[in-house]
Amino acid sequence: MTQAKRDNRLAGKVAIVSGGAGGCGAAASTLFAEHGARVAIIDRDRDAAETLAAVLREAGGEAIGLGADVSQKTQVLDAVEAAKSAYGNADILFNHAGTLIVKPFLEIEETEWDWLMSVNVKSMYLMTQAVLPQMLAKGKGSIICTSSISAVLATPGEVLYDATKGACHMFARAIAVEYRDRGIRCNAIAPGFIRTPHGMRELKDLQAMGVDATEEAIALQQGRLCEPSEVASAALFLASDGSSFVNGTHLFVDNCFSAA
Repeated sequence: MTQAKRDNRLAGKVAIVSGGAGGCGAAASTLFAEHGARVAIIDRDRDAAETLAAVLREAGGEAIGLGADVSQKTQVLDAVEAAKSAYGNADILFNHAGTLIVKPFLEIEETEWDWLMSVNVKSMYLMTQAVLPQMLAKGKGSIICTSSISAVLATPGEVLYDATKGACHMFARAIAVEYRDRGIRCNAIAPGFIRTPHGMRELKDLQAMGVDATEEAIALQQGRLCEPSEVASAALFLASDGSSFVNGTHLFVDNCFSAA
């Protein structure tokens, strides 16, 4: 952590990361702490959040781990209040929590539709509504939402997932437009296929449906699988003052997948 801390681009800032204990969320929580932020890691897996926070503190950072299902309002409010009590008003919100369902459209159950919309979309609404007043009180803030190339590029078996990420794309843009003149920035990150447990399960489920989603096939479209650290680096850029004039954008982290 010492080498990265010399940069200190998030020094003095408070960051909240939902889904922050695993995969790209954990990579972002770690990178934010390395660059001087006080990080509140919110995750459905409380033990994982607390364990990661302890690791970051041992490395010289400032972090707390909080357990919450961010699709549930009461749990969101409790977690955000705990973060505020520990560190004060937030400067950065990374809405990363999310998951996916890969399934033929005609087999999707209504309960599955409602559940994924809650986890991937409602969670952004709840987290942003809880944290935004803190940023408005400061007169500035950066909100980052994890979208996907699936917001603009459809994949068989991912109608539901694609719909949630399309909503994420427009949520970020609309928040940016509504609150730009009050010092708030909101942007979406759109990764390609990622080497995380979540991402590898996606490839396996797509292949089970007959979609050509081997690592070799993905390599033809984006060179290789994206690493969690590369998504975290994009989040760091959007969280920092170095992106002060970047607002309402959809930042693709896909090595040309969406450009080809």
